[in-house]
Amino acid sequence: MKVVLHIAALILMNLSVAAQQYYVRGEVKDEAGNILQNVSILQHRTGYVFRSGASGTFGILSHFQTDTFSFSLDGYRTEKIPVNADNYVSAKMKRLPASVTNSKRDKLASVTLNLEKEEQKNWYTGDETYASLLENHFVAAKKTPVTGLSLNIDRASYSNIRRFISLRAIVPPDAVRIEEMINYFNLDYRQPPGEDLFSVKTTLSSCPWNRDNQLLHINISSQKLNLDSLPSSNLVFLIDVSGSMDMPNRLPLLQSAFRLLVNNLRDKDTVAIVVYGGMTGVMLNSTSGAEKGKILKAIDELTPGGNTPGEAGIRLAYRLARLHLIKGGNNRVILATDGDFNVGLKTEDELNELITTQKESGVYLTCLGVGMGNYKDSKIHLLAEKGNGNFAYLDNHKEAEKVLLKEFTQMLYAVADNVYMDVEFNPEYVKEYRLIGFDNKVGALRDSLSVIEGGEIGSGHSMIAMFEIVPTEINKGAIKDNYTGGRLAEVKLKYQKPGTPQQLSRTFTSNFHFTEFGEMGKCNKFSAAVAMFGGLLRGSAFMKDTGWDDVVALALQACSTDELVQKEFMNLLMQAKNLYSKIKRKKTGGYYY
Repeated sequence: MKVVLHIAALILMNLSVAAQQYYVRGEVKDEAGNILQNVSILQHRTGYVFRSGASGTFGILSHFQTDTFSFSLDGYRTEKIPVNADNYVSAKMKRLPASVTNSKRDKLASVTLNLEKEEQKNWYTGDETYASLLENHFVAAKKTPVTGLSLNIDRASYSNIRRFISLRAIVPPDAVRIEEMINYFNLDYRQPPGEDLFSVKTTLSSCPWNRDNQLLHINISSQKLNLDSLPSSNLVFLIDVSGSMDMPNRLPLLQSAFRLLVNNLRDKDTVAIVVYGGMTGVMLNSTSGAEKGKILKAIDELTPGGNTPGEAGIRLAYRLARLHLIKGGNNRVILATDGDFNVGLKTEDELNELITTQKESGVYLTCLGVGMGNYKDSKIHLLAEKGNGNFAYLDNHKEAEKVLLKEFTQMLYAVADNVYMDVEFNPEYVKEYRLIGFDNKVGALRDSLSVIEGGEIGSGHSMIAMFEIVPTEINKGAIKDNYTGGRLAEVKLKYQKPGTPQQLSRTFTSNFHFTEFGEMGKCNKFSAAVAMFGGLLRGSAFMKDTGWDDVVALALQACSTDELVQKEFMNLLMQAKNLYSKIKRKKTGGYYY
C-alpha cells in the first residue's frame, strides 16, 4: 500500500510540474540590427523546432523556466543561448565568412534562362527575407521566355504538412513545397501511347485566385511498367537504429513499413539490411525474396540505441549494393531515418559530397523520413536529390502503406533519370508568367554557379506543373473571338534512360485553347485548390486576396468522393482553416506560436 501511495504521490507531483507553463519571448537580429525571419529555433530539452516570425520575433510555450535554445539560419553562425522565461531573449546572429557561404554549390529546382541577377534581387523583401526557399516571381516572357524545372516524384512535403496540422501546429513556411503537395495525388494519369515514355497534356484556364490572370496546367505522365516484366531488384535497407529512433512514430513505424515492402518482393529480388546506431553493421546479408520469413525476422529484431553515424551506414550500404550489383536490374539503397546525423560527416555540404560520389556506381537512393522535433528534412531531401533518388515522409502507417504498397513501382522502379523540362512561352500570348512551386533555396539563387539538375521519374507517375500567366491583349482578343490554334508555349522534356549516358528529348506544342475555370475538369480544379492551400500556408504575396473560405469552396467542387486521399485532403484543409483562423497576429504580421 505504501508503494502504491508513493507512486501516486510521484505521479501527482509530475502532473503538477507538467501543468506549469512558461512563455519564452524574444527576437532575432543580425549584427546590424536587421530582423531575421524564419530562423530555426531548437529547444534543447524537448528537441522541438520553432521559427521566428515575419517581424523576427517568437513566442514559445514551455514547461521549463530555464532552457537552452539554438538559433540557426543559412549564411549565419549557429548561436546557442541559455534562456530564462522571465527575461526577454535578444538573439544576435553573425554572418559566416563569404568564403564559407560561397563554397556551397546548391542545385536549382527551376531556372529562367537569361534572367538578370539584378532583376531577381527584387524578389527579396529587402533584408528581411532569409527563408531557405524563395517563392518564384513573375518574369517578362518577351525578355526571358524560357524556364526550366527539375522533375521528380518527391511527395514528402504533403505528409509532413499533414503531421504539423494534425498536431495543431503552425507549418514552417520552408516545409511547404507546393509541387510536392500537388504531385502527392498522382492526378489525371494518362498512359503514354505505344512505346512513348511520356505523355504531355496542357490546359489553359482563368486563374481562381486572380481573375485577371490565367492558369496553365502541364500534366506529364510516365509509362507504366508491366509488373511481370520488372527487372530483378537488389535492395539494401539502410535503417537508422540510433537512440533518437526510440519512439513509436520512428523505428516501430519503419519496421511496419518495411514489412509491407517485403510482401511485394518476388523470388528473384534480394534484400540486405544495414543498420547504424550504437553499432554499424550488416544485420542481414543479401537474401532472396523467397525467404520472407527470414527477412521479416531480421526487421522485427531491430532495437534502437546509441549515436547516429550516418556516414558509416551510407558507405556500408552502398558497398553492399555494389557487391551484389545486378546489371540492368533495379539496384537501390532505401535509407530510413529522422536525418539526425551526429557522428562522422554530418553537415549538408559533407553529405552532399559523400552521396554524389556514391551515386556514380549506378545505385539509386530512396529516402524515407520519419519523426518530429529533431526531424532533419533538409538533410534527407538533399540526400535524395544528390543520390539520383526520391523522398517520402511517413507520418503514419497509412502513409507507409500508400508509399511502399500501393505506389511500390512509382517509388522503386525508375523509367527515366535526370529528367527536367524547359517551357518556352510565346510573348504574343504571354506578357508575364510565374512558376508555382519549384521554389529555390535563397543561397542557390544568389550563387552564380548554381545549376539545374534533373530528377528520377518512376513507373506510372503523373505530375502537374502550373504557371500563373499575365495575358497580352492578343491573348484577350483571341478569347473574345473564340480563336484557337495559336502557339502558347513549347514544352521540351529532357531525360536519360536508366543506366545510359545519352540524353534524349521530346518536344510538345501547347496550342492556345482557353477554357473558363468553372468548365475545367475536377483534376485541374483540385490541383489548383492544393496550390492555393500551399500558398496560404506559405503566406504567399500572390494570394493576398485569397482566404480559407475560397480554398474550401473550390476544394468542395473538385474533391472526388471515391478518392480516399482527396477526402482526407478536405479534412486536412478544414483543420488548417480552424487552426490558422485562431492564430493571433501582431500588427507587424508576426505569428505567436
